Amino acid sequence: MVNITVVGTGYVGLVTGACLADFGNRVICVDNDPKKLKTLRDGGIPFYEPGLKELVEMNLGRDRLVFVGDAAEAVPKSDVVFIAVGTPPDENGHADLRYVREVAAAIADHMNGYTVVVTKSTVPTGTGKLIESIIRERRPEAEFDVVSNPEFLREGSAIGDFMRPDRVVIGASSERAVALMEKIYRPLYLLRTPIVRTTVANAEMIKYASNAFLALKISYINEIANLCDLVGADVTVVARAMGLDGRISDKFLHAGPGYGGSCFPKDTLALTHIADKVGYRFRTLEAVLEVNRLQQLRMVSKVSSLLGDLRGKTIAVLGVTFKPNTDDVRDSPSLTIIPELQRQGASIRAHDPIVSHLDGIDGVTWCSDAYEAAAGTDCVVLLTEWNEYRDLDFSKLKESMRSAAFVDCRNIYDPREVRKFGFAHTAVGRSFESAAPWAMEDVVIREESSDTISRPATLEKH
Repeated sequence: MVNITVVGTGYVGLVTGACLADFGNRVICVDNDPKKLKTLRDGGIPFYEPGLKELVEMNLGRDRLVFVGDAAEAVPKSDVVFIAVGTPPDENGHADLRYVREVAAAIADHMNGYTVVVTKSTVPTGTGKLIESIIRERRPEAEFDVVSNPEFLREGSAIGDFMRPDRVVIGASSERAVALMEKIYRPLYLLRTPIVRTTVANAEMIKYASNAFLALKISYINEIANLCDLVGADVTVVARAMGLDGRISDKFLHAGPGYGGSCFPKDTLALTHIADKVGYRFRTLEAVLEVNRLQQLRMVSKVSSLLGDLRGKTIAVLGVTFKPNTDDVRDSPSLTIIPELQRQGASIRAHDPIVSHLDGIDGVTWCSDAYEAAAGTDCVVLLTEWNEYRDLDFSKLKESMRSAAFVDCRNIYDPREVRKFGFAHTAVGRSFESAAPWAMEDVVIREESSDTISRPATLEKH
């Protein structure tokens, strides 16, 4: 067992604290928000993440997880202190490290004996040295090491990602620190999880490089989808075939309205500023940012392509979070798409399984389900692929709508099936008008090890 403090109970901090406690460690989570602390001590969760509430409750009951409001109460008792505070973009798009600096100072003031200070927050390369200098300045005699241990958690599946990760990255310059970190993650050795041992600077860059590359894949397939719209190809088939190439893989090759959330927008922008700082222009990433911005606006154009002038029209929006199984709307495409629809004169009725308001966006009528949202509207726009939107009754939808139009921004439905119900329909990169009939069939794959032809799960829903 290792005595651990996690400073910050946001998304990363709370998931990290609960999972490390479940590994058998003694974890103290620190947060300075009294209201949030009370919620956590009562077993509540301040945000939506499947499985997290149960994990917190279980480890609270085992006395392996504690929530306190002051670093002074936690840091002296700990061998390892994780920094898991926010690093939001400042007004210039740089990562704002003010909270990291504050926590580093608090650790310096209260640590007792040898301590490993771990950055779990996403931070620019060089932050480890910054933390070390802050602590050393306040406590010249202190015995400590700074480690970078970036997180790779996906909202909606964070518990599984932590418990069964693709890899664990440990950036450190001390064998003593690495040994302690490996002790913390010992349960993962049983799963043969790859442990990447590297420098602090490398670990800091790995996080940004990974997120930026995934954002690039999303923007790339969205550009391919836009081209498919123009030439009569089907991006779902194209992406499936691309993904069978082991050099590419099928991950993050789903065309849609653009990426959002707490990581990709912030981290891609931050990486361009890291490059600027050292005099390098990251042109590929600049293009990713611009493609993503334009892709969100392109969804509005798809609505107007079906309805024409949007003045006086009523639009039903299904899903406002940036992805399913989360209540996170940070940089969600909905925050661009809904205001633009309103700006062009449309009224909005919306439904989301978790979210029932959007800060800063007024004039939205929130509904109890997809069918109430569609009532009296001219078009349904599916923005987030929640499971409950994957099996809509199109006859029921059409009955209550003023006119039948459907914009599938996540390519969930087979366009031919939607059109059978009398809907005008458009999706992302799935234009069939100029395609040959045989091109509309499911992809057929001949396995190398067999003479038979197998049909994989349909590509029409994913």
